[in-house]
Parts: sequence; structure tokens; C-alpha cells
Amino acid sequence: MFDNALQGVRVLDLTHHIAGPQCTKLLADYGADVIKVERPSGDPARSIGPFQNDQPHPEKSGLFLHLNINKRSITVNLKHPNGVGVVKELVRESDIVIENFRPGMMDSLGLGYDVLEKINPAIVLTSISNFGQTGPYRDMKSSDIVAYAMGGPMNITGHADYEPLKLAGNIVAMHAGSVASYATMVALWDAEDTGEGQNVDISIYETQAGFRDRRVIYLTAHAYTGESYSRPDPGYRVASGTRPCADGFVNILGFGPRFRNISTMIGHPELADDPNFADPAGRSDPDVAMAFDEYYIPWLMEHTKLEAVNEAQDNQLLAGPINTVEDIFKDPHFEFRGYWDTIDHPETGELTYPGRPFKMSGAELPPRSPAPLLGQHTVEVLENLGHTTQDISLLRESGAI
Repeated sequence: MFDNALQGVRVLDLTHHIAGPQCTKLLADYGADVIKVERPSGDPARSIGPFQNDQPHPEKSGLFLHLNINKRSITVNLKHPNGVGVVKELVRESDIVIENFRPGMMDSLGLGYDVLEKINPAIVLTSISNFGQTGPYRDMKSSDIVAYAMGGPMNITGHADYEPLKLAGNIVAMHAGSVASYATMVALWDAEDTGEGQNVDISIYETQAGFRDRRVIYLTAHAYTGESYSRPDPGYRVASGTRPCADGFVNILGFGPRFRNISTMIGHPELADDPNFADPAGRSDPDVAMAFDEYYIPWLMEHTKLEAVNEAQDNQLLAGPINTVEDIFKDPHFEFRGYWDTIDHPETGELTYPGRPFKMSGAELPPRSPAPLLGQHTVEVLENLGHTTQDISLLRESGAI
């Protein structure tokens, strides 16, 4: 038994915004000591909402608070030679460095991999960028929607009669950060085995091409068949898809061989043998679907989401409620598994946060600590490196921290 999975692993976090912090967050969640290096003005994510009570504040960004749980924050001016010197000192004491600057920036700062490996031969440097460290797109600007459009499944998302759509939120950056976290752990495992580190090159563009949200499926299908795919007509099928119920919406799949099950569930077993519904191909006809809904919708409107889903499950049907945010917070399954964490932050007070993405039987993970205040641990970290109070004052006066 060990205290936590990544106990003893130190991560030097030079990232900002979303993809990089998501990577280091996952490492911090499982016990790594993550030292977040912020510019003196702070990670730009501190200015991204939502904010508590809709009042912008660098210590109250919901995005920043979520992505930086369990980390320590120090401020360092990487444009100052003494600031770069502090980072080099930390590299000597670290196992992993993670950065998401544009390609070439680390070299221009004097912190390229060739420099870092001389300081610490076993160091793992993970570099996250829009298109990777090489290639014709290397220096192109990008954003979440650009990467989703170019590499992801945007061309097959949305209604066939309208423009392609992107899924909401920062799904691209979050996914890329997650990929970077396990890529980093593979490299660390190798470094511990060989004593030699390496530079892990994460292209956000490539993480989209390999995204399990349909893109890789359609790419594989194209490799086999040569066919290209576009946005499908969503259609309206018999006993399939989202429908309203007494307190919201449910998604129950009762098509194909399960059609008899759903007909029985709603109290009309005779519909399974009705010639209007007996033809499997005809069940994709919207008019036939609406005819079935004349029996189906009244039944649904007499049941809540959970009642409808429970009955559907009892009848061997695939089913789930369309949960609101409030539903998810109250979900008894999450509560039973202790998924939510209540964390007390000095500026926001107690807030409820999503828990770790997986549990481990062989690790007792520590309580989660709040996202750090800007520069909260600067003195502590520098003192641990051997700097005196006078040293720290001089660094501060020079603008290095």
C-alpha cells in the first residue's frame, strides 16, 4: 500500500490556459507535486469565467479553480535571466516539465530540451502545441474550434441541411490535455527504467484526428471503404431517441428486436404485430414514428425521467435520463461513490468540484487542496531550493519573480 499513486513525482508546470493545466491537473489529482509557474500577472485563465457571483476576479475564475486543484503556485518572469535561472534550479529537482508555449519559445527562453537534459538527464519534457513541434502547420494560430474543424468530427456534427457545428465548451483542449497526461506517464515510466528522459511532442491537431468522438471511426471506415462521410439527416425513428416525459426528457432505444419490449412496456403489446410497425425498414419513416408516438408520448408524460428509465431497464431496453446540471449533482450513484469533492478556497469559500476521473484500489489519495492564490507558494518553493530571505527580496526587486 502506498499513500498515493504519484507520491514523490515532481512536476514543473509551465502551462497556461486549458490544455496544459488539464494535463497537470490529472497528475496532481493522483498525488504528484505540481509546481505551477505563473507570469507575475498570472495565468490568463484567471480572467476566464464563469466567475463566482458573475464578478470577475483573478482568484474566482471557475475554470482556473477547477484546472488547478492540488497545485502550488509561484510567480516567475521567464523574460528575466534570473527568472530563467529559478526554473533551471527547479528542473534539477523535478521529474517532469510540461509546457504549452508556441513551438520554438522554450528554445528562445534558453529552456529547450537540449538545455534541460544537460541539467537533468532523466527529465521528461512534454510540449503541447496546436500542431506539434514540426510540420508545415507548426506556426499556425489555432483555437478550440479551429482544431475541432480541421482535425475533429465537426464536418459530421449537426444537421445535414445546415452548417457544421462544434460541440460546446473546451472539449478539444480538455481532450488534448488528457492525452498529454498519459503520454507523460509513459515517458516517465521509460525514464525511470532507462535513466534517460525525452521530449514528448503533443499536437492538439493530432489528438483530434485520433479522437474517439466519431472522428477516428470515420477515418478507419474511410481507410477500408474509400467513402467520405458528412452530416447525417437526424431522422425520426419509431421508439428511438429523445422524447419528452413528465419532468424533462429521456432517451430510450426500442427499435429493432426490442420493439416488442417497448410496445409491451407502454401497455400496447399488439403494436409489435401491427402491420404499420412490423416492417423494420418502415420504422425509420418519420410518419410511422409519429404514429407510434400517439401511444408512446401519453405513457411518457405519466412518468418521470427516473420512472421511465427504470421501467425501460426492467424491460431490457437501453435507456437513460437527459440529466440537467442539477440532476447530476443530486445523482444517487455519484453520491454513493463519493464522486463530488467539497473544497474550501480562501476567496470563494466552500465549493463543490467534480471528483477524480477514476478510483484506484491500491492508493489512498489525499484530500484535494484548493487552487492556489497567485504566487502563494513562491517563498516556500524558493526557500526549499536554498534561497535566503535576502535572495528572495533581491529576486523580487529585480523583477525576476
